[in-house]
Amino acid sequence: MLQAVTPDRGEAQSRAWLAQRYREVRADTERLCAPLATEDYVVQSSADVSPPKWHLAHVTWFFEHFLLLPYRPGYRPFHPRYGYLFNSYYETVGAFFPRLQRGLLSRPTVEQVYAYRASVDRCMIELCEALPAAQWEEFGARLILGLHHEQQHQELLLTDVKHIFSINPLRPAYVEAAAAPAAKAVRAPGWTHHPGGIHVIGHAGADFAFDNEAPAHRVLVEDFALASHLVTNGEYLEFIDAGGYAQAAHWLSDGWKTARERDWQAPQYWEKIDGAWWLMTLSGLRPLDPAEPVCHVSYYEADAYARWKGARLPTEAEWEIAARELPIDGNLRESGHLHPVAAHGTDTPSQFYGDVWEWTASSYAPYPGFRATAGALGEYNGKFMCNQMVLRGGSCVTPRSHIRPTYRNFFYAPDRWQFTGIRLAS
Repeated sequence: MLQAVTPDRGEAQSRAWLAQRYREVRADTERLCAPLATEDYVVQSSADVSPPKWHLAHVTWFFEHFLLLPYRPGYRPFHPRYGYLFNSYYETVGAFFPRLQRGLLSRPTVEQVYAYRASVDRCMIELCEALPAAQWEEFGARLILGLHHEQQHQELLLTDVKHIFSINPLRPAYVEAAAAPAAKAVRAPGWTHHPGGIHVIGHAGADFAFDNEAPAHRVLVEDFALASHLVTNGEYLEFIDAGGYAQAAHWLSDGWKTARERDWQAPQYWEKIDGAWWLMTLSGLRPLDPAEPVCHVSYYEADAYARWKGARLPTEAEWEIAARELPIDGNLRESGHLHPVAAHGTDTPSQFYGDVWEWTASSYAPYPGFRATAGALGEYNGKFMCNQMVLRGGSCVTPRSHIRPTYRNFFYAPDRWQFTGIRLAS
């Protein structure tokens, strides 16, 4: 695995490359936190959200527990209770602090959490340089996993900050976003057609992937078509104006029940002010742009919209077959927009990577032949393979180096706080 991620490098070069990569990813996380005030770090605004301070400490605990403790003889944890506070869900590791109470922790302070990060970083870099060669391959594989884990939390950090700021009546801005390019008109329906047959999906090879992306396996699909662009705010607004949230016929039973109980009338972060729709963004409150992809919709809403349009959501196999030959390019975090932007194509495939995570019609289940990673790291993905739906493609806050065609994200059907959107299939 390590050699595939650092091609054509000897061990010394691989050590240097991974140490530098470690520095870059860790620095990225702290840059994302730079716009925050101290008070922002502690807020937990919903059951889905974790305080920014917790994210900073949890990813640090991951490196401390899974790399420093087993590979550095004599290493002592920075604090004896941090394992309890910052373990997320690893039952085989030990007890952990209740998720819903993370926002009650004023201590450790933000300053102490940054000191924790700095201490672990020093030890990690020293270990990269001094680890015996016999342990390097296994250690390197764990280190790469830890870096991708931190990139997952970078994305969660941004989505959580957006929710935290959205409940504040001041509607603060996290940052001033980069200006979006001017959109071209998107001609509907704009379908791309793909032949059916037996295809191979899933990850194969030695480069990094999470265990839930493997093994590669054959699937049989019928001929299918995917919309060449994501569903826009304007298109979704037609569903709202047509009474989509008031007509049970479009909805799954659980979706209709959830929409009624939670009083959904529009996607999350939409707000009607003086008769016009506005939405909350990481740059604050702004008027709804009808050309932008709709986001912050649940699986239930995505499915209801597709039914209303006489279409459906793609399966994850269809999405991967269509996307795997396309370059990994699009409105990802590096663009600086931190918000979906309007499509720039008409009939050609667009927006497969970035903008919004695309709901699929596939339940999150193990691939044929799946085997979870041995030990505590086997809890990373495998134990969540029940009652969730697969999403593909990354979003406007996903790092480019973190996404790939086989990447399987997963959320519960009612979840809306992530940058989740819709591509239709036929």
